[in-house]
Amino acid sequence: MKAYIRLTAGLAAIGALTFSIYAVRSQVSAAPDYPNASINAQSPTVVIEIPSGATGSQVGQILFENGVTESALSYFRAAVANTKSAQVAPGAHLLNLKISAKQALLQLLDSNRIPNLIKVFEGAWKSEVKTSLIRYGFSAIEVDRAFSNVELPKGFSDVEGLLFPAQYTFAKGTSALEAVQEMIDRFKAEVSGQNLLAASGKYSPQQLLVIASIVQAEGDSKDFSKVSRVVRNRLEIGMPLQLDSTVHYIKKVRGQIFLSTDSTLIKSAYNTYRKYGLPPTPIGNPGSAAIEGALNPSSGDWLFFITVAPGDTRFTRSNDEFLQWKALYAKNRKAGAFN
Repeated sequence: MKAYIRLTAGLAAIGALTFSIYAVRSQVSAAPDYPNASINAQSPTVVIEIPSGATGSQVGQILFENGVTESALSYFRAAVANTKSAQVAPGAHLLNLKISAKQALLQLLDSNRIPNLIKVFEGAWKSEVKTSLIRYGFSAIEVDRAFSNVELPKGFSDVEGLLFPAQYTFAKGTSALEAVQEMIDRFKAEVSGQNLLAASGKYSPQQLLVIASIVQAEGDSKDFSKVSRVVRNRLEIGMPLQLDSTVHYIKKVRGQIFLSTDSTLIKSAYNTYRKYGLPPTPIGNPGSAAIEGALNPSSGDWLFFITVAPGDTRFTRSNDEFLQWKALYAKNRKAGAFN
């Protein structure tokens, strides 16, 4: 997976430090601090809750009151000295007891120490995000209502494609609607999302998001712009897209799955083997790289592409060459290259 992405909304508020650096430097009293602790699986832990909007000094007080640090000020000073302290997320964190302030900060920044962390991976379906939200503690009804009532960008009618891939944690008391809105707002805050929403030309932002979801599902990141070009080339000559990923979306299956002839005959608006044009909605939630690939296709006349082996995706305009590569793919698959 890509590098971890932390929740941005509310993070600035958490990192905001209410005392000036001057005030810290002018403190005449010492800030007691535990030495760096040697931590193992048996080391005692505690789950603390960081409220949304908590200041650096408030976080320090929470750590001190829960026995994590020896003083509130020791954490505050460590936070002032480390700009990454602004990335501490609200919500629950699992920390060790009696550790140094620097260790406490590092643990607060460690996503593996966030219980019930919601991970929206690149290409995740809305149904998969729903499952994650239910595991987090929301009911299915609450999530469905949130999907229906969330505020979407102008011109969009469904959350599919707009639930931005990231790792999310929420402060205690956050509603399902607020959680889903956070994901939508993250999409709107990303440069790639802003570029897509502001796009004009032959394809609308809604269509571009569908293309981005296909690009995410079909290609490796190095090939995103090429896959984008193939999609456009086929659309522009009225050629069906014939993409396995759209059928996988219907069947809700993932991985290198052989697509049977029967599967290509499924009656669905998402079946690009039967239906011309784009699917009616995105087929997943694309990340920034796939969105940029959809917005900026490579130059080329390709109409076909196929991954013949892991990391080896080939592009061509020739159907004959594509069929040769398809035979090579079948040979490699049989030999276990995709296992």
